[in-house]
Amino acid sequence: LEISSLDEKDILVLRLDLTDRSSHEAATNSVLKHFGKIDVLVNNGGRSQRSLFVDTNLDVYSAIIELNYLGTISLTKHVLNHMIQRKKGKIVTVSSVMGIMGAPLASGYCASKHALQGFFNSLRTELTDYPEISIINICPGPVQSKIIQNVFTENLGKSIENSGDQSHKMPTDRCARLTLVSAANDLKEAWISDHPYLAVCYLWQYAPTWAWWLMNRMGKRRIQNFKSGM
Repeated sequence: LEISSLDEKDILVLRLDLTDRSSHEAATNSVLKHFGKIDVLVNNGGRSQRSLFVDTNLDVYSAIIELNYLGTISLTKHVLNHMIQRKKGKIVTVSSVMGIMGAPLASGYCASKHALQGFFNSLRTELTDYPEISIINICPGPVQSKIIQNVFTENLGKSIENSGDQSHKMPTDRCARLTLVSAANDLKEAWISDHPYLAVCYLWQYAPTWAWWLMNRMGKRRIQNFKSGM
């Protein structure tokens, strides 16, 4: 049995809506008032997608960007101001392997994760005068979670009917542990996935022609399964 050394004053839980950007400054100030500093920001809010582009309302794409991208950089902006004053901190953003590749049925989700990758890779180059502020991008593959139950579909407000089997995905605690290891070692980017998904990441990075061939074959089967309700 592990005994925690945390006291009640060491824990503060705040409700936060990433899409309510006007509330992010006050939330940041509440944390600073309670703890006096923010050492680490972990951006881990977002929703995935399961729908074909030709069937999907553009409002869905707007909502994905508003939540996954704009909400994340809004919160980052307020926390980063504090870290710049301290000249110290870590900003850990949970992107996805979808931030470095493309995949069918997730065009809006992929776009939002590509946006995060581009943003934080660019932000890192703006912080060269602050070597103790680390920008860390985490790119998980499939992980056991409720992300599938809460995906965007072709219309806002419509939920997915079949979330499928999750047993083949990486256990949540292993992904969390590897994320912490990556953050502790200030890795700029970490791909956290089991094979064969990790192998596809390497293909996409170093042999893109083969990756396109493989993704087209996998994607065709994935779309067929989706249409048949699997």
